[in-house]
Amino acid sequence: MSSQPIPGDLPPLIPRRLFFGNPDKASPQISPDGSQLSFLAPVEGVLNVWVAPADDPTAARPVTRDTGRGVRLYGWTFNGNQIAYLQDSGGDENWHIYAVNLETDEIRDLTPLEGVQAQINRDSPKRPGHLLVGLNDRDPQLHDIYLLDLETGHRELVQHNEGFAWFVADDDFNVRFAARLTADGGSEYLSKSDAGDWVHAFFISMEDAVTTSPIEFDRTGQALYMSDSRDRDTAALKSVDLSTGVQTILASDDRADVADTMLHPTEKTLQAVAFNYDRKTWQVFDDAVAADLEFLATVSGGDIEVISRTLDDTCWIVAYLLDDGPVRYYRYLRETKATQFLFTNRASLEEQPLVKVHPAVVPARDGLQLVCYYSLPREADPEQTGAPSSPLPLALLVHGGPWARDSWGYNPVYQLLANRGYAVLSVNFRGSTGFGKNFVNAANHEWGGKMHDDLVDAVHWAISQGIADPDRVAILGGSYGGYATLVGMTATPEVFACGVDIVGPSSLVTLMENIPPYWQPTIDLFTSRVGDYRTEEGRTFLLERSPLTHVDNIRKPLLIGQGANDPRVKQSESDQIVDAMQQKGIPVTYVLFPDEGHGFARPENNLAFFAVAEAFLAQCLGSRYEPLGDDLAGSSITAPSGSEHVPGLSAALD
Repeated sequence: MSSQPIPGDLPPLIPRRLFFGNPDKASPQISPDGSQLSFLAPVEGVLNVWVAPADDPTAARPVTRDTGRGVRLYGWTFNGNQIAYLQDSGGDENWHIYAVNLETDEIRDLTPLEGVQAQINRDSPKRPGHLLVGLNDRDPQLHDIYLLDLETGHRELVQHNEGFAWFVADDDFNVRFAARLTADGGSEYLSKSDAGDWVHAFFISMEDAVTTSPIEFDRTGQALYMSDSRDRDTAALKSVDLSTGVQTILASDDRADVADTMLHPTEKTLQAVAFNYDRKTWQVFDDAVAADLEFLATVSGGDIEVISRTLDDTCWIVAYLLDDGPVRYYRYLRETKATQFLFTNRASLEEQPLVKVHPAVVPARDGLQLVCYYSLPREADPEQTGAPSSPLPLALLVHGGPWARDSWGYNPVYQLLANRGYAVLSVNFRGSTGFGKNFVNAANHEWGGKMHDDLVDAVHWAISQGIADPDRVAILGGSYGGYATLVGMTATPEVFACGVDIVGPSSLVTLMENIPPYWQPTIDLFTSRVGDYRTEEGRTFLLERSPLTHVDNIRKPLLIGQGANDPRVKQSESDQIVDAMQQKGIPVTYVLFPDEGHGFARPENNLAFFAVAEAFLAQCLGSRYEPLGDDLAGSSITAPSGSEHVPGLSAALD
């Protein structure tokens, strides 16, 4: 699609399709023996897995035949002649595990059970013909562990689930630990006695539960690598001797939790550890890896990620992550230090006028330090220094989770909105992960409270820095970010000129009452951190923090996007606030996708939603936008309410 003509010295409008259509190629992986390369690429507009000789990506052929939502989660099996992938139906998250045989091209559904969610618990080079999987076929709340034969689909029960939230297995497919949540939101890990009974191994308190977890066993199986914040604030990388209980801190950072590790694929020796405060940095433990990373830093710009490796660790697939360009992928042979450029994930973006992402640390009103990121349009900041020539309309983009985080790097929403003339800001508000347990725990019982104050404080910072026009601030986000949008519309309507809510809960009570059954074993995590809907006092508190309770306060334009099959934040969450607004005569635009779940997986639907959102924001804030055009074609989008409030939407839906 060509961009519309624009006056003056503004950069051209980058077509929306370049951001939200299918990538050209993505998620490359090397086969365990290094002979083959796989990646995701479209087949007739739908993402599928392609396979090629490792040294000739141009000879790739598609090996899967998905015609619906596309393949997003896949990987090589250790037998080397099969690829396994996950697929659900319309976003319902009842995943099936499929395997494609690369010698026969046969595709087999290995878990053909309706209404059942399959999880891959473990794969292992020691058991190359099998996977360890979890299935909730016996009880929707509990996943039993099965040994799954990749050739035949035969399942053998390995571990009956007696009420545990999750299991930890080793490379020999021994289920070593079972974990269950305690009433206060902590977790108890149990191990098997010689008699085969589950016995207490260790506790992780509620305060440490989000920041402490097992990572991997060493080669002997007698030591466990853990991300561990016990007896400290930030999570360190620890090695725990399972026979003596002795814990050894291997790496730590006073500002950030351990974010990533590099372990040898079979030896399980520690090679490097990463921490991410405002940018990701690595501590190297293996001199040989140090030489590799030093060399790779000379190959291309961007942050280096080793995303796939052969079993003998001689061949890597390396990604270079940029903030103002597409991901660059290389095949790297360690012995000769030879690199082969493979592709970028979106070649059409390589010459586009993309913008930088600037980290900033912003103080909250109580002194908590918030790591934020922002971008500015090129016309307002030609040298991309982070200082605009004048205040701009601001889009506050709130991440989901909330136990997740924003990080530096390329973001299609950032780039779209900056190209349209907005400053864009993201905030790692309290409760975001990566900054220590004190930062996480500062959010307990603060949904719609101090967590929202952090967002408002960051907006005020942007205003004080001359970045944001206080009269033109939008708030938008998905999941928790959608909830934050609704809180912004109801609790601080004077701050925000409009809001875009994607699959956000409107009532914290009905959200918890309707969680998926397989989340029920972890319900105490939610009640301890958010509030307890099971008590009268808790329900009163949660209702007070629910946007649905305060619908009367909405007086600015609101756009809501929802997937009809969402198992986490059900359609009723959007329906009930739309209904309440309509009953009170408050305008709202509501778009619903009947073939989506928690977010919009089909590129046609994602493109359609952001076409609507772009026009909506321009209508509210007075910026430029690309008309809807034919960007709704192929989407399942419906508009149960308020299409007349978005320029061109009613006509596009006719």
